[in-house]
Amino acid sequence: MARPLRIEYEGAVYHVTGRGNERRKIYFTPADYQKFIEYIKTSRDRYGIILHAYVLMSNHYHLVIETPDAGLSKAMHHIISGYSMYINKKRKRSGHLFQGRFKSIVVEKDSYLVELSRYIHLNPVRAKMAERPEDYPYSSYPYYITKKKSDILSTGLLLSLQSGDRRDAKRRYRDYVESAIGDEIENPYRKVYGGMILGRTPFIKEVLKKLKRQYLHREDISQRRQLMGRYDMEEIIELVAQECGVTKDDILKGRDREARKAAVYLTKKHTEVTNREIGKWFGGVSYSAVSKVMERTEQEMEANGNMRRRINRMNKKLSQVKG
Repeated sequence: MARPLRIEYEGAVYHVTGRGNERRKIYFTPADYQKFIEYIKTSRDRYGIILHAYVLMSNHYHLVIETPDAGLSKAMHHIISGYSMYINKKRKRSGHLFQGRFKSIVVEKDSYLVELSRYIHLNPVRAKMAERPEDYPYSSYPYYITKKKSDILSTGLLLSLQSGDRRDAKRRYRDYVESAIGDEIENPYRKVYGGMILGRTPFIKEVLKKLKRQYLHREDISQRRQLMGRYDMEEIIELVAQECGVTKDDILKGRDREARKAAVYLTKKHTEVTNREIGKWFGGVSYSAVSKVMERTEQEMEANGNMRRRINRMNKKLSQVKG
């Protein structure tokens, strides 16, 4: 089984999650929760990670971690392997405690991170394990709204995104989180790009540039083709829209047939995206229909000089960008 794609760079902020094997418990006593936090602390001392938020549920965990020196995988391996050995020894058990590898997304340090932290801190309330988020004992939330101090948690980043004044920031953050109690707020994960990046478009593009450099010669990474291809498709559709004087919707919905053909043709030429994936982007077109569009476009380019020159011009621009 291929290893999942990991985006690792200095200064990255991640939402990290993991759950128990077969959704079983990973914490059995209050001491277990504390031991897990202790492993986070030793990982911090060894790898320099910064913990911005956490919620430890009975069968899974949520961590918001920053890596000033990169190395998320090493830091998490220390936490997970150490805690697993502790539980196995304590409970005289063997086998996997956690279900597969941990999952992580990289998050922009802006409102996306604040929204994500709210969703995490409200997890115990949604699960009906606490009436209010501050009542749950295994959460970083109380440290954000009270004078309570932690020797492992850094609250500065999230609070600075609320206000420059710390007292005002605490009040604003509390109001923001607790205003959503009882409401069905949107899961921030619905905004995650490619299952791996949460942020605005410029941030996504910057992270993907780092990712391309990191995995340029790796062929064993799951999601690589899908993630890279999706970015390239957006780039191509934007270019075609500009060159043809139409909107992206005109292309995707087929209101401009020539621009649509150009977009499909250039996507096939410059990405590793499958016909099936292209079909989904262009309104549910079938696999075979994408192949037919390619054939017809090549035929029309031979017969139509203007179309050929326009597509060749776009093709040249894309080749310069990718080269």
